[in-house]
Amino acid sequence: MIVNSLSLCYHNKLILAPMVRVGTLPMRLLALDYGADIVYCEELIDLKMLQCKRVVNEALSTVDFVAPDDRVVFRTCEREQSRVVFQMGGMGAALLSDPDKIEKILSTLVKGTRRPVTCKIRLLPSLEDTLSLVKRIERTGIAAIAVHGRKREERPQHPVSCEAIKAIAETLSIPVIANGGSHDHIQKYLDIEDFRQATAASSVMVARAAMWNPSVFLKEGPRPLEEVMQKYIRYAVQYDNHHTNTKYCLCQMLREQLESPQGRLLHAAQSSQEICEAFGLGAFYKETTRELEARRAQLLARSPEETEEPAEDTSGVIKMAVKFDRRAYSPQITPKMCLLEWCRREKLAQPVYETVQRPMDRLFCSVVTVAEQKYQSTLWDKSKKLAEQAAAIVCLRSQGLPEGRLGEESPSLHKRKREASDQDPGDPTAQEPAVPGELCKKPFVALASGKESPLQGW
Repeated sequence: MIVNSLSLCYHNKLILAPMVRVGTLPMRLLALDYGADIVYCEELIDLKMLQCKRVVNEALSTVDFVAPDDRVVFRTCEREQSRVVFQMGGMGAALLSDPDKIEKILSTLVKGTRRPVTCKIRLLPSLEDTLSLVKRIERTGIAAIAVHGRKREERPQHPVSCEAIKAIAETLSIPVIANGGSHDHIQKYLDIEDFRQATAASSVMVARAAMWNPSVFLKEGPRPLEEVMQKYIRYAVQYDNHHTNTKYCLCQMLREQLESPQGRLLHAAQSSQEICEAFGLGAFYKETTRELEARRAQLLARSPEETEEPAEDTSGVIKMAVKFDRRAYSPQITPKMCLLEWCRREKLAQPVYETVQRPMDRLFCSVVTVAEQKYQSTLWDKSKKLAEQAAAIVCLRSQGLPEGRLGEESPSLHKRKREASDQDPGDPTAQEPAVPGELCKKPFVALASGKESPLQGW
């Protein structure tokens, strides 16, 4: 677990525990509002993060880590800076059976980052084995250790072992964070302090009790659930949280009230708007989405001088403001086909397309490289394929070549079409060679080229 601050302290803290599908940005912000000192994100797989691209989302004022399939894996904002903990690693308690791997991972993280590193474990079958493990973990140099007071196979209905957590706290010199008290101990703020004293821990990490009602962190006592849920929904809409995740978290809060009229409305909701309407926030949804769309439009309307351009030198890129209109072209011929055919005639390498997607509006832009020269349309398109066709048009027009428009179709392409139709469809030689730009559909990253893309940074 890598923390977002060099000075984050783990003594006497109220902490939102990492929870799969629950610890997304809206829940973390809500917990902070209600008194949590530190918030953990949901458990994330390191491999997924390595595949992500870091994107500054100006429309939402967030930093997003976006997967190749356009899914936001992790989203954070300035409000939680220095208080959010990013959790990664094996699922559940998988690493408990491999202490050597635990030690290697933690030692590598401690040596490789200037951020404090913490670890969260469950109890081993014996207290002796558990104490041996936590001593070994402490020697890696981590800043704190969180202990869920149950064994790996035990479920919430099994009693939490305050005695085992206390033994660990009395053994180690680093802060110990007690976890696992929601079922037996924690229902309100005063219970959190009682649990801390019973375990002799430095801090307390709350999971399900906070999932059911994040205002459990309030000294004054928990707020009415309806109020808490409405506040959660507002954060979810403001930060464009996916409606399925919003719905899941709200269902965890409603619990036994899922069969109520409001619970049925929530269960039937299939969009953020329908969720808002189920809780009397329809007007809020419309106003917020209208403001968000206006903000996106304003960002799109900025002049090139106002827009943060990528750092790479783009002076060598030939640019035109063109779009591919399918209606203006022959049904059998596209600009990409014309460009590929020309490259073959000239004995040039196949065109290489590099395509990225802009997060604020999810539009695409492509750069095509032909004979070491790059070509790009300055207009963004709604799909990767349209963006690549536009880039091909720029290249063809700059060379004065036919692009397949009605009335200027390439004779050589017609000839190839007729030859292909005479061949056996099962003959592999009859298949049109793949164009590199069609091989990969990974938004946000440069495609089919090892070179830097002039579009990097969007």
